[in-house]
Amino acid sequence: MCLPLGLHAVDMTLLESVVKRKETYKRGQLLFRAGDRFDFIYAIRSGSVKTSVSTLDGRVQITGFHIAGELLGLSALASGQYSNEARALETTSVCRVEAERLDELAQKIPSLQYQMMKIMSGQIRQDEELMLLLGRRTAEERLAEYLLGLSMRFAARNYSPTQFRLTMSRGDIGNYLGIAEETVCRILTRFQNAGLIATKRRDVSLIDLRQLAAVARMAPAA
Repeated sequence: MCLPLGLHAVDMTLLESVVKRKETYKRGQLLFRAGDRFDFIYAIRSGSVKTSVSTLDGRVQITGFHIAGELLGLSALASGQYSNEARALETTSVCRVEAERLDELAQKIPSLQYQMMKIMSGQIRQDEELMLLLGRRTAEERLAEYLLGLSMRFAARNYSPTQFRLTMSRGDIGNYLGIAEETVCRILTRFQNAGLIATKRRDVSLIDLRQLAAVARMAPAA
């Protein structure tokens, strides 16, 4: 959970020498703040984290939700400072990889540099998809695509793609998608009444993926 996939055994042994195992954060606890010195890349072992930025007028904009198997802090590579804050959404276990050793490791482990580029490319793609999502999509389309996006991310990490826990609040989801909390609740109820999903508190089951994809305009309905 702490090391990139696709590395050889000898690479793993070297990389493990700079991986600080492990830190555990309680719900609501900060991993890092915007402006903090870039000391570590964080690999989420278990749990989930939200990242956010604060505007000049004091408003908070959530920039992402991150699950087990994902990395945090890569955006700080350029400036040497974290550009956002990361806060645990639940009890979360992470590994911390020393940032100052990354250049040294990349020279010794060519495959590590490639894997890191793949991870950063994936995060850029997610940012692009969010921009598209917030562009000309309706609230229903945004929420349907958000649920399907979570499903694909869980599936990529060998978790259930149809049954998972929304550790983020309805208000946080609304903040991220640019819609009101009340609208999030209303649409989730509408999806449930239509037989697309089932919810119990924060647990959600995706029942009809094809129809949900049709709502999101990601694929035609059957």
